[in-house]
Amino acid sequence: MCAMRTRWFVSIFVVSSVLSIAWTLTAQRGPNAREALDRAIEDFLAGRITESVAGFDQVVKLAPDAAPQLWQRGIALYYAGRYRDCRAQFESHRTVNPNDVENPAWHFMCVARAESPEKARSALLPVGPDQRSPMREIYEMFKGTMQPDAVLKAARSDASSQFFAELYVGLYYDALNDDRRAREHLTIAASPRFADAGGYMYRVATLHPRIRK
Repeated sequence: MCAMRTRWFVSIFVVSSVLSIAWTLTAQRGPNAREALDRAIEDFLAGRITESVAGFDQVVKLAPDAAPQLWQRGIALYYAGRYRDCRAQFESHRTVNPNDVENPAWHFMCVARAESPEKARSALLPVGPDQRSPMREIYEMFKGTMQPDAVLKAARSDASSQFFAELYVGLYYDALNDDRRAREHLTIAASPRFADAGGYMYRVATLHPRIRK
């Protein structure tokens, strides 16, 4: 039952987040911004990173007030190598979503790539209470006070907890330019057994090797 509740939370969170952004765009700027968002997400999920980033940039131009909500844009910017813009996106996203550990994790990754892991740790964004397992341990890993193996051990037995542990350990290694270990853990995260548990982030795991090759 706990695993079912966790998967439900993750999927509902992702869907409701996208729908909330879409509703805001439609309300503020009409259907053009909504269509641009849908197209940018579709392009990203198809691995068309350049087109996706251009689409997200178009959304920001059409609806600048909605820009802080666009965490999907930050992920696309990371894979496009626009690390400074990526950093700014997640700093902005914190103003509307201060309790999500995934936000400082991606922020760390952007800063580590643009500057260094040491600079990324010193600039790590603060975060509120994220009740998902093992998000607190993931935060400590990016902070430098916990090893990746400890994050994996801290994950509960449910699929969602195991997925996010493997995903962010893999992404942590990617930020450190350790391609071998990044690929090892992201390959596990991309296993079909995690498809329902990971939602949008599962698609990130499956896309990662295609983008990094």
